[in-house]
Amino acid sequence: MANAPQHPVGGLELGYARVSTTKQSLERQLDALTAAGLPDERIYLDKKTGAAVDRPGLAKLLEYARPGDTIVAYTLDRLGRNLREVLNLVHDLSKKGIGVRTLADPIPINTADEGMARIAFLLLALFAEMERTFTAERAAHARNVAESKGRHIGRPTAWPDGKIDYARLLREQGNSLGEITSKTGISKTSLHRYLTLATEQEQ
Repeated sequence: MANAPQHPVGGLELGYARVSTTKQSLERQLDALTAAGLPDERIYLDKKTGAAVDRPGLAKLLEYARPGDTIVAYTLDRLGRNLREVLNLVHDLSKKGIGVRTLADPIPINTADEGMARIAFLLLALFAEMERTFTAERAAHARNVAESKGRHIGRPTAWPDGKIDYARLLREQGNSLGEITSKTGISKTSLHRYLTLATEQEQ
């Protein structure tokens, strides 16, 4: 992709794509940017997780961009991890005479335009932040419901070796998984994993 070629005279459209989790793919973003006429050498990428602060692709893009250029992204949320970050970036770019355009937002965004385009940008940034908040609240609610029913969401609990050995002993004595769970507190799912691993190691 982009390798910072010599900047020609006149405004350019510069593409930017980012994935915020390891499970996401850049393919859809890159296809859209290519369809919009962006050549590979003018597309900048970041593949790190959304929690990562360092984004070398964006840094290179911002270093290369000049007044009159327009940064093109698939959607507005690709430009930042939260509302404040997006607003600050677009504000800084605007002061430098650099526009922002998105391809797949419900309302067309082009900050180089005046009036309604800028209002649309602010609304979409707000909606994106609201959706993040709602998603976090739904996840927290799901965890609370699961925990109230005795289920665990997240990484499996790491049990002490002594308790695992006790569970294996109980199994050898003919206890059912339910009985072992009652005596040790280890969930049936974890018990199955530990007991299967022990069997494989013995073979």
